[in-house]
Amino acid sequence: MPRSILPGKPYPQGATWDGTGVNFSLYSERATGVELCLFDDVDATSCETISLRECSGYVWHCYLPGVKLGQLYGYRVHGPYDPKRGDRFNPAKLLIDPYARALAGKLNWDAPVFGYPIGDAAQDLSSDAGDDAWAVPKSVVTTSHFDWENDRPPLTPLHDTILYELHVKGFTARHPDIPAELRGTYAGLAHPVAIDYLKKLGITAVELMPVHEFVDDKRLLDQGLRNFWGYNSINYFAPEARYSASGDCGEQIGEFKAMVKALHRAGIEVILDVVYNHTAEGNHLGPTLSFRGIDNSTYYRLVADDPRYYMDYTGTGNTLNVRHPQVLKLIMDSLRYWVQEMHVDGFRFDLASALARELHEVDRLSAFFDIINQDPVISQVKLIAEPWDVGEGGYQVGKFPPLWAEWNGRYRDVVRRYWKGDDGQTAELGYRLTGSSDLYQRDGRHPTASINFVTAHDGFTLNDLVSYGRKHNEANGEDNRDGTGDNHSSNYGVEGPTDNREVVEIRERQKRNFLLTLLLSQGVPMICGGDEIGRSQNGNNNAYAQDNQTSWYQWDLDERARTLLGFTRRLVEIRRQHPNLHRRKFFQDRSIDPGSKTPREIDGRYEQDIIWRRPDGGEMTQDEWNQGWVRCIGLELNGRTLDDVNGVGESITDESFLILFNPHHEPIKFFMPARLGSQWEVLLDSAFPEKDDTPMLAHGEPYELIARSTALLRELTD
Repeated sequence: MPRSILPGKPYPQGATWDGTGVNFSLYSERATGVELCLFDDVDATSCETISLRECSGYVWHCYLPGVKLGQLYGYRVHGPYDPKRGDRFNPAKLLIDPYARALAGKLNWDAPVFGYPIGDAAQDLSSDAGDDAWAVPKSVVTTSHFDWENDRPPLTPLHDTILYELHVKGFTARHPDIPAELRGTYAGLAHPVAIDYLKKLGITAVELMPVHEFVDDKRLLDQGLRNFWGYNSINYFAPEARYSASGDCGEQIGEFKAMVKALHRAGIEVILDVVYNHTAEGNHLGPTLSFRGIDNSTYYRLVADDPRYYMDYTGTGNTLNVRHPQVLKLIMDSLRYWVQEMHVDGFRFDLASALARELHEVDRLSAFFDIINQDPVISQVKLIAEPWDVGEGGYQVGKFPPLWAEWNGRYRDVVRRYWKGDDGQTAELGYRLTGSSDLYQRDGRHPTASINFVTAHDGFTLNDLVSYGRKHNEANGEDNRDGTGDNHSSNYGVEGPTDNREVVEIRERQKRNFLLTLLLSQGVPMICGGDEIGRSQNGNNNAYAQDNQTSWYQWDLDERARTLLGFTRRLVEIRRQHPNLHRRKFFQDRSIDPGSKTPREIDGRYEQDIIWRRPDGGEMTQDEWNQGWVRCIGLELNGRTLDDVNGVGESITDESFLILFNPHHEPIKFFMPARLGSQWEVLLDSAFPEKDDTPMLAHGEPYELIARSTALLRELTD
């Protein structure tokens, strides 16, 4: 019996099941025809083909009664194949629906997935007629139904947030207390053992490395490697099926939702690392999998005077054309889907500067920012930018608009240089420790605009940062040329494993120095997952292709790892308990009474938010900051209740703290501020992570910091 084909509707795009059938909808401006292909299984070589006759505003659509959930489908799109004009239509290639909610099967590179004949002298200028349907992932008809059981987002304020960047697979792949069949999956991350660990660590949000469906690069597979990190998206709605323990025909959606629900129950938010700047289709010699074959010039930025080629602000071969309304719509529909249907709490945008390019320059008022700013859903979640790309002028730290927080690359760089012992870092360190007001205050943002980090997925782990003088990326198959060369190593000339007790202790102390600095800085700290247990990648600072024990967390903790974990947990808890250590607003100079122009005193002390101390206990002078010769400094945080001055200050009630820094290779004595009636209690010292007693120091008494160490003290008043 012939299938009944109804006109359907252009919106919503994608495949929408209503209980009795499915509406199919696909956008293409320059197509001359669109065919919908229905498959019985992932590896099928034949299919039912339906020509879409309806086209409304460049949206091709139909409604098919009787189509059920789980139906596999794809598209063939007809049109000119003329790369010199920017057109790359090829109906021989099965295409993934950009709005598919799930994908079944994996790409088989042995198939003719390229739109042109491989090895042809003309390269991509002629089309290839080989059918690749048997080897391309199939789109799946799904439903949004899920029992959320009154799930509520934790809504943790940014100033209370502690981010934990992790990889879904890497975090649980080797965990002995998680069932083997769940390791490396969404269900594994939702397991009570995993959630209990995160709760005890004290973090408030996990920042998941990419979970949009992505592709393993052919070059990597040929070398026996895989794309582990996932920054190679081919669809922006479908959760990556390789992390699903329950199946890939829509089951991955429910498993992802169950993971979010479990994390929310524990008070932990879910932030997604999203890659809307490029796709897995690469440059002009890349495969035709989805966007390229649907409407190449709509979805990609092409070179204006030679549209055969792609603008590449990402270093991956192509850049999405965010200037086009359909691409903006795609991104916004995707973001809203993940918030409304998948209940995620925010996004970290990879290479976000690429999204802001209207012509070539990065434009902070681009359409992308405008549309997010006015969107009632997306504007309410956490928005974090990686504020750079690889194009000219792409480094935009401090230049994103309100609503946005940013990975603060300048924080990372100066903290590394400071603890390495480089000269001339103190003045900039002062800005970074106090929330980077020089970067974020001028446009009305707060310290929470600064996402502070020392390490991230892209680079050395914390353990390797202090253990290796150079990168060891040999396993990546690129002759160790990949990865950053400037690693700011602070290993003091000792490379790799060592049994030298003094060197080992310096390394362990430096890890604690970095963590203490990170978690006691104003702004939002981000811990790179595994740093708290000394995770090592054996010197590989670009482990993007290492889906193996190089990248997977090691859970058989030795004594040093357990000590570091205990220190980190204690540090996180101290930060959580004290608002003085994570303020909502920038510190203000309130030593002068606005009315009388004279210093204000409360119980014999000036009312100041912060005081920078020299080791002798005196206050740092402007000349000392300018000259930069004072390297060992103390940061005193006033915790008394302060009046909100002209609406810019912050009223808090908390204890006062003193943070002491000694990056020098020799010990130094810090003298306590000379205030009557005060004692200072040592809460943490990176040199003595497990010390139980808490020394008390009266005003004017010295506290000795050993070489390369830092300490946190709390003021006790009568």
